[in-house]
Amino acid sequence: QVKLVESGGGLVQAGGSLRLSCAASLRTFSDYAVAWFRQAPGKEREFVVAIIRSGGIAYYADSVKGRFTISRDNAKNTVYLQMNSLKPEDTAIYYCAAKPSSATTVASSYDYWGQGTQVTVSS
Repeated sequence: QVKLVESGGGLVQAGGSLRLSCAASLRTFSDYAVAWFRQAPGKEREFVVAIIRSGGIAYYADSVKGRFTISRDNAKNTVYLQMNSLKPEDTAIYYCAAKPSSATTVASSYDYWGQGTQVTVSS
């Protein structure tokens, strides 16, 4: 059974940093693209960033470009999201998702999802 588990969320002041992790129980993790999405209260789930299978290329939403960095360690079946210069508008539940083959920005194209981790940024 495939399982994605996010961790690292919490409460931080504006301007602070957090690092999220997504650990996957996928047998061939390197065959999967991974993405982070987020959902704020009363809003739709939105794309944050995706990383290709090898980790060499990542696609960022404009709202986080220059502040967030995604990386992956295929030997550890883990993807990381380093979030710097956090803003109150980054407050949301952050979900990681995985799909075989190519990375996309479309939530419905991802097959596997974690349970989410809460990130709260105070002003």
